[in-house]
Amino acid sequence: MTENELASIVIREAIEIHKALGPGLLENAYQECLFYKLNQAGLLVEKEKSMPLVFEEVKLDCGYRIDLLVESKLVVELKSVEVLNDVHLAQPLSYMKLGN
Repeated sequence: MTENELASIVIREAIEIHKALGPGLLENAYQECLFYKLNQAGLLVEKEKSMPLVFEEVKLDCGYRIDLLVESKLVVELKSVEVLNDVHLAQPLSYMKLGN
């Protein structure tokens, strides 16, 4: 399955979850629901996937965690905020850069 096909499934499920639960919950509530629904759809989903920082060829565990990694291809970073800021957009880009 391509990244675009995976993204379509994730977006569809996220919208359905949001319709059912509404706004205002903490990120981890939406994350657990999305993890459950994607698993139900038969996708391989890793939750809170550790993302080490490699500096001068040393792996450092700085506490970075990908909210959901779908099929080892798609990074899903959930946000429960009123407005997305540049830092919210930079976070998944940094994860993709760190993970090559």
